[in-house]
Amino acid sequence: MPDPNTVRVTWHQTHRIVRSQFPPIDLFEDIADPADWDAILSAESKTNPRVAQSVGMLDLVPEERRVAGAGASWAMAPFVHTSTDRPSRFTDGSYGVYYTGDQVEVALFETIHHHGKFMAATSEAPGWTSDFRELIGSLDTDLHDVSNTPQFEELYDPEHYAKPQQLAADLRAKASNGLLYKSVRFPDGMAVALFWPDVAGIPNQGQHFSYFWDGANVTQLKNLNSSEVFNIVDEGIS
Repeated sequence: MPDPNTVRVTWHQTHRIVRSQFPPIDLFEDIADPADWDAILSAESKTNPRVAQSVGMLDLVPEERRVAGAGASWAMAPFVHTSTDRPSRFTDGSYGVYYTGDQVEVALFETIHHHGKFMAATSEAPGWTSDFRELIGSLDTDLHDVSNTPQFEELYDPEHYAKPQQLAADLRAKASNGLLYKSVRFPDGMAVALFWPDVAGIPNQGQHFSYFWDGANVTQLKNLNSSEVFNIVDEGIS
């Protein structure tokens, strides 16, 4: 497969949905220079081994591509907490990717799909199972464009990710910032897979949501800010 062309992607807002349970990571939120993080982490880990566990694999992110300050935990977390047990469309889990969409529906439907798969593998009873938060950022960078789906159709398999993972790994090794693609779970929207925290930038917190699991699917969505409840249907949210 040839390398896709690059395009300038400028979005006033980006939308990402993450679980609400994870606390900020002090090292990333502090004013310390990211170039000093490795030394700080090494020193603190000698007295509190849990510090290293909370920070994750810092060596996966070069110093010059790190971000710091209030809200930086949200940008850094997907790049330092990775696992080959949690692959996704554009990574086998050996490196991190920041997925975000051009509208909140993209982020909601992508996470509803994956949360539904996770819940199906458990024996948890039906109910309002998990709370999520929206992260609102912005984007202005050059990305490799695979949104021309006839040309890159094989990257859009709903369940099998080997080919998009290989393309992403090859492009990342060539210093790509990431990929622009059409959302698989919400086809009316666009999404990006960003390879580095400095490309993603530091987002702000947006709305809060809860998902209802009926024992087979995620069927309802509650906006915790407004207390509104919506039904999840094939056509969208009603």
